[in-house]
Amino acid sequence: MAAKNGASSIEKEQIFGMAEKEMEYRVDLFNRLTQTCFQKCIEKRYKESELNMGENSCIDRCVSKYWQARYLELQTFVTNLVGQLLGSNRPPM
Repeated sequence: MAAKNGASSIEKEQIFGMAEKEMEYRVDLFNRLTQTCFQKCIEKRYKESELNMGENSCIDRCVSKYWQARYLELQTFVTNLVGQLLGSNRPPM
């Protein structure tokens, strides 16, 4: 019974470790998204306390394109990984 509790404790540590890595990844992704779109869309000299219509539209498009790009990156990565695991360099059909 002690062995079961020990394994359960190790499993919990692994789960918490994976959750921590996932959180770090998401925070990093959010920070890169914010930095990229801020640099692209927000004027260096603030004129108003709120975003103007142009900045708001730019940020909306930037965020959308950023997520599309990350999705395509992930698709490419998974396709390549599956191809490697199957022992071929072409994507599976």
